[in-house]
Amino acid sequence: MTISTRSEEDARLREAMSLLAATLESTADGILVVSGDGRITSVNNQFLAMWGVPRALVDTGDDEAVMGFVLGQLADPEAFLAKVTALYADPEAESHDVLSFRDGRTFERYSRPQKVGDRVAGRVWSFRDVSQARRDQERITQAMADLAAQASQLRSLAFNDPLTGLSNRQLFNDQLAHALAGPCGTAVDVLLLDLDDFKEVNDIHGHHAGDQMLIEVGRRLRACVRPSDVVARLGGDEFVVLMVGSLDADAAAARIVESLKEPLWVDGSMLRPSLSLGLASISADATDASELLRRADIAMYAAKAAGKNRYLRFQPEMMTALLERADLEAGLRAAVERGEITVHYQPIVAARLGRVVKVEALARWERNGVLVPPQHFIPAAERSGLVVEIGTEVLLRGCTELQPWLAADPARSLAVNVSGVQLQQGNVPELLLSTAAACGVDPRQLVVEVTESVFFDDDCQVHRQLVELRGAGVRVALDDFGTGYSSLGRLQDLPVDTLKIDKSFVQMIRTGTEHLPILNCMISMAHGLGLTVTAEGVETLQQARYLVERGCDSLQGYMLSTPQPAANLPAALALAEAAAAALRGDTAPRRSLLL
Repeated sequence: MTISTRSEEDARLREAMSLLAATLESTADGILVVSGDGRITSVNNQFLAMWGVPRALVDTGDDEAVMGFVLGQLADPEAFLAKVTALYADPEAESHDVLSFRDGRTFERYSRPQKVGDRVAGRVWSFRDVSQARRDQERITQAMADLAAQASQLRSLAFNDPLTGLSNRQLFNDQLAHALAGPCGTAVDVLLLDLDDFKEVNDIHGHHAGDQMLIEVGRRLRACVRPSDVVARLGGDEFVVLMVGSLDADAAAARIVESLKEPLWVDGSMLRPSLSLGLASISADATDASELLRRADIAMYAAKAAGKNRYLRFQPEMMTALLERADLEAGLRAAVERGEITVHYQPIVAARLGRVVKVEALARWERNGVLVPPQHFIPAAERSGLVVEIGTEVLLRGCTELQPWLAADPARSLAVNVSGVQLQQGNVPELLLSTAAACGVDPRQLVVEVTESVFFDDDCQVHRQLVELRGAGVRVALDDFGTGYSSLGRLQDLPVDTLKIDKSFVQMIRTGTEHLPILNCMISMAHGLGLTVTAEGVETLQQARYLVERGCDSLQGYMLSTPQPAANLPAALALAEAAAAALRGDTAPRRSLLL
C-alpha cells in the first residue's frame, strides 16, 4: 500500500468518525456505546447532561465509577442491573423499558446490539427524558377523571329529558314556582297536553316509532312558542308548556294543536299525531302550582271527552263535569250491586236469507227512570273495572232469556260483547262455556264481539282465549272495525270470523249512488280472507240496498229494529222481518222469526 493510498484511507476514516460524532451529538437522546466486553467506548454530550456525569469521569476509563454514578440516581437500581445483565447474556436481544429516578424524573431506555457485518461488536444504549410528557399525561388523566366525576354529578342533577332534549319535570316545577313568585299581575299560563291513543302507536309500530313521534312532537311544541317559554316532557306522552307574560296563550294553544295535524313518517310508515290540551291561567282563586296543574289536567280530559285533537281552556263547569263523572261511576257501582243492569236485544238480519239469524245482547242501565246512554256508562264501566261484572250479567241473562229462541233453530245465534278488561282476566272461555252449558245453549250458537283495541298489545293471553273459544265452536266478530289503528292487512293474523263495519262508514251512504271505495274494499277484502261482513248502524233503505248490492252478509241498525228488552223481542223480530221483506221487495211474513 502506497503512502498516497494510506493517506486517502485515513482521510475517509476521519470523515466517517466525524460524521458519526456529528450524528451522536445531533440527537436529543442520550447515547452510550459499550463494547462487547462491557467497556464504555463512546458517549454523546446529551448523555452526560441527562445523567449529570462529568466528562472527566468518563475519560478516566473507570466504568465502574460511571455505573455507580448512574445507579445512585435510580429509584430501583437492582432492576436496572438485572436488565443489563440479561441483555449481555443475550447479545442479539433488543430492549425498551422505563427508568424512574429518585428526583421524580422518568427516562425511556432503548438498547440494541451494535453490529459490524454479522458480528455483534457491542451494544448501543439510548435514553430519552419523558418526564414532562409523563406529567402532562398524568394531568390529562386526572382532568378526564374530574370531568367524568362532574358529568356523573350533572347527570344526577339533570334538568333535561334525555329523549326529547326538553326540560324535565323537575325544571318545569322549579320554573313554575319561580313564575308564581314573580311580580303581581304577571300572566302565568300552563298548557298541559298528552298524545291521543299514543299507546296504540307503540303497540302497532313499535317503541322506536313511538320515540321518534315524541321527539318530533317536542320539536313542534318548541317551534310554536317563544324562546323564553318552558317546554317540558313530564313523562310518557305527557308534555307541558309554561308561558310567563304571554298576551295570548290561547293562540299558542291553537298553534300547538294545528302543528300536530301534519303527519310524520317513521321507517316508511305515516303517523298522524293528535293531542288533547288543557289550558289554565293564574287567577285570584288559582295562585299555586298544584291548583294550576289540576285545572290544566281537568281541561285536558275535557278536551279528550269532547272528541280529542283539540284544546280547551279551564272553565268552572268542567269541575262540575268531573264531579258528574265521579257520580256516574258511583251510581253505576251501586246499580251493579243491586242488580239493576238489564239487557236489551237487537236483531241482525242475514241479507241473503232475508231473516233474523242473530241477536246482539246489549247492556242497559236505567237510572231514575231514564236510560243512561251506553256511550256514557260503558266507558265508566271500563275505567272502574265494573265491565267484568256487567259482561257476566249480560252473558247469563242472554243465554237464559234467549235459550228457547236459540233452541228452535240451530242456525240462530246470540252475540255478546267482551271487553279488553274482561279478556285480561284470562277466564273468558271458562266463563262463557260454563254459562252456555248451564243454560242449555250450544256454544256454536254464541258469537263473541271484541273491538280492535284488544289486539293492540299483542297479548298472547288474549289471542289464546279467542283461539280456545273458536275451538269450542264459538265465533268471534271484530266490532266497530275502521275506528282504530288496525288495517285490513292485519285481519289475516287475527282469530276472527266476522267483520262488523262501524256505523260511521255506513253513514257515508246517503242516496245509495255514492262511490265509496274504502267501504267497498272492506267488504271485498274481508270476503277474500274468508270472513263474513256485518254492517252496523243501518238506518235507511238506501243504505241497506247499497250494502246488500256490494255483498254485505248481515245488516244491523234502527231500520230493522232498535234494541228491545226480552219481553218486546217478538215485536222487534217481526219489525225486522218486515224491514227485510221491504228490502227484498217481498211483503209476505216469515213466521220463523217469531219466538
